[in-house]
Amino acid sequence: MKIHQLSVFVENRPGHLIAPCRCLAEAGINLVTLALAETENYGILRLIVRDWQQAKQTLEAAGFRVSVTEVLAVQVDDRPGGLVDVLDPVSQAGLNVEYMYAFTTKASGQAVLVFRFEDPDAAVRTLHGSAVQFLDNVDLFARLDRV
Repeated sequence: MKIHQLSVFVENRPGHLIAPCRCLAEAGINLVTLALAETENYGILRLIVRDWQQAKQTLEAAGFRVSVTEVLAVQVDDRPGGLVDVLDPVSQAGLNVEYMYAFTTKASGQAVLVFRFEDPDAAVRTLHGSAVQFLDNVDLFARLDRV
């Protein structure tokens, strides 16, 4: 149920975000989704790609510092309250969401929410049987291929 996310550390200065993106593009690696968070001096570019191992090797060979994190991807209805369907049981269980980001596809009427939980296994247990559907790498990429 967990998927691998790459976190790439980039300087928070003009022109530094393009370098890892160009590196992946030149290697033929497509970005499935991404999020960017910043601090005063550095940014963290979080990426999900089809072949995270190839992407990691490519970025490290180009001199980037990369870490791999397990995150949970869940699919919910793309409607008002879809996010609440996930957050309500998580909140009631006292679980901490460290960060999240989302993407939608118009054709499916579904949204994919990517979560980094403090305790991902507890989140899986809590959300099991709820209105959300967990996506592993195969499910996520198959879903995107249908759109």
